[in-house]
Amino acid sequence: MNLREEFNAYRTKMNEKILAEDNKVIKRFFNLDTNAYAEGALDVKTKEMLGLSSSMVLRCDDCIKYHLEKCFDAGVTKAQVFEVFSVSMIVGGSIVIPHLRRAVEFWEELENQTND
Repeated sequence: MNLREEFNAYRTKMNEKILAEDNKVIKRFFNLDTNAYAEGALDVKTKEMLGLSSSMVLRCDDCIKYHLEKCFDAGVTKAQVFEVFSVSMIVGGSIVIPHLRRAVEFWEELENQTND
């Protein structure tokens, strides 16, 4: 199983367990998150790049992977994702670098799956 498959399998499994508890606040928060990234005044691609940059600055590897995959699926190019990375580093500082390394590794895996 590759990084993308592992990440998505774990995320799906745990989300199912969490949502099965039928907690109204948690379900509403998940719904709010989903709706925040829906097409609106900003397109999905732009919103996902914003989510990626925010996740980089907040240093959340799971969020970074999630938004990288969504960016990739939305057609963000490698050049665009590296500009997002550069803005994130300016805002977040050098502490973002370890997350940048893992993000580049995950992005390369996304690209390699397309080339297989």
